[in-house]
Amino acid sequence: MSETPEISRGDEYVVFYSGGPYNGQSDTRISTDGSWDDEVTVIAAVDGKETQLVYVNPVAHQVGEQVQVTYTWDAPDSDPLEALDERNDD
Repeated sequence: MSETPEISRGDEYVVFYSGGPYNGQSDTRISTDGSWDDEVTVIAAVDGKETQLVYVNPVAHQVGEQVQVTYTWDAPDSDPLEALDERNDD
């Protein structure tokens, strides 16, 4: 088993999103307190509407000198996504 990576205040880490509309996306964040966030909220345009997507359950790995943290989509705590059959596409 690998150990939990360490991160210091001001260090960058890479975030990967798993599931939901942001699945497969990534970005870089900076640690403000010597750890990674417990939860990440992303504001995204889904079908032209601004939507808050919540990602939780961080799993961190050390890859070389880089800390990578994967978050999983939390659908119940995210804004609801409009069902395709309820869309009003004219």
